[in-house]
Amino acid sequence: MPRKKALLLAAFSVVFAGSLSFDGMAVAQHSLKGSQVRTLPIAAALADRDRPDADRSRDATRKPAQLLAFAGLGPGMKIADLMPGQGYFTRIFSNVVGKTGHVYAVVPAERVARKPDAADAVKAIAADPSFANVSEVTTPLGSPVLPGQVDMAWTSQNYHDVYGQSPDAALAFDKAVFGILRPGGTFIVIDHVAIAGSGSAPTTTLHRIDPALIRDQVTKAGFVFESESSVLRNPSDPHTATVFDPSIRGRTDQVVFKFRKPAR
Repeated sequence: MPRKKALLLAAFSVVFAGSLSFDGMAVAQHSLKGSQVRTLPIAAALADRDRPDADRSRDATRKPAQLLAFAGLGPGMKIADLMPGQGYFTRIFSNVVGKTGHVYAVVPAERVARKPDAADAVKAIAADPSFANVSEVTTPLGSPVLPGQVDMAWTSQNYHDVYGQSPDAALAFDKAVFGILRPGGTFIVIDHVAIAGSGSAPTTTLHRIDPALIRDQVTKAGFVFESESSVLRNPSDPHTATVFDPSIRGRTDQVVFKFRKPAR
């Protein structure tokens, strides 16, 4: 076999094997309401043709495969995607949880009141037959209403905005998340890191937050801290620039926390 062909075959084998290892070797399944919705291993979910090119281009920095493996998301799970933005994670979640799972894209009613088109992006996803296991839910952030409890709640790069309103608003949010999770459910919080001990000011000036504030607030709501992933850490980030500054945008130091609601 020519050397180039052998190398290509070896590379394909590594990628294929890796795709099976991310989520416990979930196999592809078909037919959920819409004929195109399927359960996919995480690597295949990222490669899915229904994901926009703009989303795919962000995978190298957002590292969704590693994040979902850390979180433990898998087939059949129900997940609340809290403040989903344009639905970057929503589409990925849809393919991973598959025909027996569901994704609730939870848009704060308060945001829709200020910006009426805030839910349009995820409404479009929910209307697409390829993502028929997605529901857009516009509901108050401090008292979300869902059809039932979920296995996982997820919020990415949003917690600083909630805390920026006030510590009490963050605690109310955390208690609300506690309420929508089943016993033993998981709460994933990802956010841009501020300098330790810097207080609440960076939440509004830099759109960053001291990870200690997140951990303190979430555990006050009754959650147990379980673990932290370093997959999005960037020690070269000086933590002094706004997250929108071109010098650091897309490459900020980010914390990834996993909390769990006690089973009893």
